[in-house]
Amino acid sequence: MTHRPAPVVLAAPSGTGKTTLAHRLVHDSPRYVFSVSATTRPPREGEVDGVDYHFLSERAFEARIAAGAFVEWARVHDRLYGTPRSELDRAAERGEHVVLDIDVQGARQIRRSVPSACLIFVLPPSVDIMMARLTHRGTEDRASIARRLRSALAELQAVPEFDYVVVNDDLDACLAEIRAVVEEGREPEPPEQDAEAFRRRIARLLEEEYQESGQDPE
Repeated sequence: MTHRPAPVVLAAPSGTGKTTLAHRLVHDSPRYVFSVSATTRPPREGEVDGVDYHFLSERAFEARIAAGAFVEWARVHDRLYGTPRSELDRAAERGEHVVLDIDVQGARQIRRSVPSACLIFVLPPSVDIMMARLTHRGTEDRASIARRLRSALAELQAVPEFDYVVVNDDLDACLAEIRAVVEEGREPEPPEQDAEAFRRRIARLLEEEYQESGQDPE
């Protein structure tokens, strides 16, 4: 029986480098591809329908939601975005893994829509390194950083819902680990710090550095 390639879902808190991982997976191997998403936002100059996005009207998008045509979708800044099931089916027929760089909510939708999908949660090597990645540009104010940290707390609570956890300490090593997980079904090395330890550290950081009480670090 021919093995049908499954979609690869990468989710992680901000500052973990999952977008870089996703692009490297696609760039380095023809076995991994991005899907063409659908959206209700108007095309920007130079964008081509069916290449950059599938551009749909609000009514057409909602009709496809009702028909179950999306494996995941969300409304972002008053525009709808979604991953068409047809994109995943065509990639699987070609023997390719679709790589999806999405949030935890999107990953949950895909788990329900495509039970065979490989859900991978990416952790940073440490909270300190994650914070350095978030602040290195100097463009994030304290409110924005606190918002990202609150999001990270919620995302880390979802780790048990994922199939695998990998740590993006060394980019090439992390990529090799993801390929081994996807292509060989190999279990990744257990991370030295688990997701709960990260959650507690972030909760303390919010309380001590951003004066946000009410988070229980223990």
